[in-house]
Amino acid sequence: MSALGALTIQRTYFTCQGCQGGSYPLDQRLGLDGFLTRQATRLACRAGAQHSFAQAEELLADLCGWHISDERLRQACYEEARRIEQWQQHHPAAVAAFPKAKGVVEFQTDGVKVNTDTGWRDMKIGIFAKRPLGLAATPAEWDTRTLPKPSVRNAFASIESIDTFAPQWRSWMQRLGIEACASITVLGDGAEWIWDHAKVQFPGACGILDIYHASNYISDAAKALFGESTPEAKTWLDQGRQSLLSDGWYGICEHVGATLAQENTPERQKAIEALTSYLAKHTEHLNYRLRLHQGKSIGSGMVEGAAKNMIGKRLKQTGARWKVANANKMAELCCLNYSSQWADYWTAA
Repeated sequence: MSALGALTIQRTYFTCQGCQGGSYPLDQRLGLDGFLTRQATRLACRAGAQHSFAQAEELLADLCGWHISDERLRQACYEEARRIEQWQQHHPAAVAAFPKAKGVVEFQTDGVKVNTDTGWRDMKIGIFAKRPLGLAATPAEWDTRTLPKPSVRNAFASIESIDTFAPQWRSWMQRLGIEACASITVLGDGAEWIWDHAKVQFPGACGILDIYHASNYISDAAKALFGESTPEAKTWLDQGRQSLLSDGWYGICEHVGATLAQENTPERQKAIEALTSYLAKHTEHLNYRLRLHQGKSIGSGMVEGAAKNMIGKRLKQTGARWKVANANKMAELCCLNYSSQWADYWTAA
């Protein structure tokens, strides 16, 4: 099967008189390796990385006129995933673009639940990226500024414990040619495992708590104080977020303190307890004002999108239940599809 459809090829089969081994020598020159040509495999993997194999079968039939079963698509994707893993770990082309790309280094990590034959398991995701600097912005412009897209990104993911996944961060850092931990900014939500392991793998790196997760806690406190969807709650949320963006931990403490100064009751203290407890663990990760002034990111949306759309959409479809090994194979395929190396792989592999 070629990218243009089914082809019938007639060629000569040669046998060695000495070892009695045989082959079609023309296959190597034509780039044939199994049922699918290289370009057909590329299309099959692109479809399989974004859709269920049954949906990919229908999509390729509509777009390419193919008649190929979902089982053959599955086999092709799994086989290619093994090649991708080896390429990512050993081929120079897998990391060649990163040192040349413009921008500052970001590392983002998160996890997503995957249904497996051994129960729901955590698939950890890591992304290294470089992002060019944007224009300087004020705290009031945090959600209206235009932030440049990453110039390059390398994603990796697997179902395994954090104790074996986190050391890969350091290995990827070295492989990507990142010389100093201090040049890395770690962006993530409030999960303790992120920050505990980031300190070990990237000593001296800058850390930023995702502004959207922080805002959710401010929003929850506002609802508890003033009721859901009330004007007072919205005003308190907006003021609290601006205080956090402007002055970090000190700013949110001042905002909360002013609220309690008006009426300090046990109910009000309880309403803001989750917010202060959450942010108290991240006092060194709240320097949003400086990041905005420098034109840098303050959110972990890149990995959040990967968890929701790259891994989640593909592996968490209704009724999907994976063997761990196969889920990890699909993660290899999905990560390559999400990274900047898709074209490089098919050119160099």
